[in-house]
Amino acid sequence: MSHSVALTVGVAVLAVGTYLLRIAGPALRSRVRVSPAAAALLDRAAVVLLVAVALTGAIYSGHDVAGWARPTGVAVGVLAALCKAPIVVVVVLAAATAAGLRAIGVA
Repeated sequence: MSHSVALTVGVAVLAVGTYLLRIAGPALRSRVRVSPAAAALLDRAAVVLLVAVALTGAIYSGHDVAGWARPTGVAVGVLAALCKAPIVVVVVLAAATAAGLRAIGVA
């Protein structure tokens, strides 16, 4: 199987699986009961997964460590978000921090 065919099949399988999972939620909502403890655990698991993906994107660039500028910019953005700054301010502060550090030679 060629690379492009394998990629197309993989994307199609993921698309169908995602669609089926999205349909299963409303279809099974009245039939399956989840305990409050399990619901709280699922909520926390979703947050942990999102944070893990964000940290991986912030720290690594491909297979290499991104350096100090990008994680510092992300940290500044997180601090701004925790201070309830508007999203535009959060993005601009994070980008300006990373760009400023790169401009002064911090990789």
